[in-house]
Amino acid sequence: MKVPVSITVNGRRHEHEVEPRLLLVHFIRVLAEQTGTKIGCDTSQCGACTVLIDGVAAKSCTTLAVQADGAEVTTIEGLADGEQLHPLQESFWNKHGLQCGFCTPGMILAAHELLRTNASPSEAEIRHGLEGNLCRCTGYQNIVRAVQDAAGAAADRK
Repeated sequence: MKVPVSITVNGRRHEHEVEPRLLLVHFIRVLAEQTGTKIGCDTSQCGACTVLIDGVAAKSCTTLAVQADGAEVTTIEGLADGEQLHPLQESFWNKHGLQCGFCTPGMILAAHELLRTNASPSEAEIRHGLEGNLCRCTGYQNIVRAVQDAAGAAADRK
């Protein structure tokens, strides 16, 4: 039995009939063809699959596509405005907050959620806000600096 779902991914509506057990991460990567969202652990431990569902960060490897029916999903590809990177993307680039890049999409979207709820987080609050996202390469120092930089840039724009 398949179920019809309609999910808007990065501003583009996708209507498909899916198995009720289809994970949102597979919907995004296969049906919406947005491969920036990564599959790391399938248990929501690593955060590589983090996306925004109606503006709120969620782990797409443990969210069913049917749960996102009617939702707006933003992936790493949807943060940029055409060729203009989102301030978080810019900060990760400028502050060397990435190495292999596997965790980066989820890390940036988790940071987006943090800054949405706390525009001026302390270093401890940044570390706490990123707890559900694992990076095996960077040691987190530059990731924290990137989030601090993005928060400062947002404050400067006000």
